[in-house]
Amino acid sequence: MGNDKTEILDLVREYHRSTLSSGFVPGITPVLASGAVLSEDDRVALVEAALDMRIAAGVSSRRLERSLAKYFGLRKAHLTNSGSSANLLALSSLTSPQLGADRLKRGDEVITVAAGFPTTVNPILQNGMVPVFVDVELGTYNAALERVEEAIGPRTRAIMMAHALGNPFQVREIAQLAEDRGLFLIEDNCDALGSTYEGQLTGTFGDLATESFYPAHHITMGEGGCVLTDNLALARIVESMRDWGRDCWCEPGEDNRCFKRFEHQMGSLPEGYDHKYIFSHVGYNLKSTDVSAALGLQQLGRIDEFGKARRHNWARLREGLDGLPHLLLPEATPGSDPSWFGFAITVQPGAPFQPGALIDHLESSMVATRRFFAGNLTRHPAYEGQEFRVSGPLTNSDITTERTFWIGVYPGLTDEMIDHSINTVLEYVTLPH
Repeated sequence: MGNDKTEILDLVREYHRSTLSSGFVPGITPVLASGAVLSEDDRVALVEAALDMRIAAGVSSRRLERSLAKYFGLRKAHLTNSGSSANLLALSSLTSPQLGADRLKRGDEVITVAAGFPTTVNPILQNGMVPVFVDVELGTYNAALERVEEAIGPRTRAIMMAHALGNPFQVREIAQLAEDRGLFLIEDNCDALGSTYEGQLTGTFGDLATESFYPAHHITMGEGGCVLTDNLALARIVESMRDWGRDCWCEPGEDNRCFKRFEHQMGSLPEGYDHKYIFSHVGYNLKSTDVSAALGLQQLGRIDEFGKARRHNWARLREGLDGLPHLLLPEATPGSDPSWFGFAITVQPGAPFQPGALIDHLESSMVATRRFFAGNLTRHPAYEGQEFRVSGPLTNSDITTERTFWIGVYPGLTDEMIDHSINTVLEYVTLPH
């Protein structure tokens, strides 16, 4: 079988090479906003895991968790089936009775940003808490420290925010604010893998942080994510809530790792009830699979390569579009080095053309665009009738809803593609309107 497997994997490599594109044709070849950059080694890793029938979480999952924790310099990383699940798990873990008086409860407030993606906000509502929405700053598209501080009220217990399009928010200052006020901080780092703030990786400042490994993100597992923390007590809660809420920490298929499987007494269960079936949390099943983790392990070694390409593509766009009238171009948060997720463009109020017209022009030239996620979340039908609080006006969030979009910088884009994006914007903005 060993030779048969080698032959199969050699054929996989041959097949991969046959799928490679032949070149870029402006206006014909799509310039995608995002996408996975997959090598023949990635394809082989997936197929090999499938051939070995590693269909549940196993050795590759554990290796990837240890590798992610090492990359961030944190004690624990727990894989999940998506970044959205990671966000749900991170916030839900803070409701654990094991946290005693510090636990979050229904009705508690969590400060978040109005302009973003729903999965940063939905866990707050799904846990019966109240989002407190703050506005963003145009250019960085993050909430400033002052806005967050002003939003803190007597019921506020946590802050949960994303680094917008890979651009860090003032995370050191906001982490210090959280510590000073006795609040938890969750960093949604799903769009910012490899970004730094004052020389420190984002995802390492908060009590908990989350990553997404969806194909659009910095590295991919296909579907996948993780929760990161340096707090071993929180890590244990995260693991329990991810794995059905069980109290046991043995891996599936592993028995009696603690050497007292039949010596526990919890709740009103009988003495010696099998610890593998004792549940200490109302949990979920949010685990990933080894097939996905095998891909993630391959991709993890390319974080620096991918980050360099994202920074290069963003800088090329920024230089090529600099000085254009009617457009507000993005800026890195002072003190940060973003591993950019996208390049945001805001059409200024008073421009002689509408944002939709520029978007249509780009799309017709095969340059893919994306709106700034959901824009102002409070304007969506999903949140009608939901309890939330708004701190201050959401003026800039409304502007991002109506006038902001982004284009791609992901590593699959070549200089030719980036230049086509630049030229397509230039030719439209400089036309008489």
